[in-house]
Amino acid sequence: MLINIIQVVLGILLGTVILLQQQGGGLSGAFGGEGEFHHTKRGAEKFLFVSTIVLAVLFFSAAIANIIL
Repeated sequence: MLINIIQVVLGILLGTVILLQQQGGGLSGAFGGEGEFHHTKRGAEKFLFVSTIVLAVLFFSAAIANIIL
């Protein structure tokens, strides 16, 4: 039961962090992506990027734990 609650909370947090990330890009890179440039993530953008990865790993770990237990 606790794993289910953890998974729901992680899912909500993961969705929130994904929605907070900067909009743009989309599929334009797949079709040429003219006018784009590469830049280094800094500050809040880097925090959201790392948070997304950490929350995704935790979410999938909780999902696997839920299946096993």
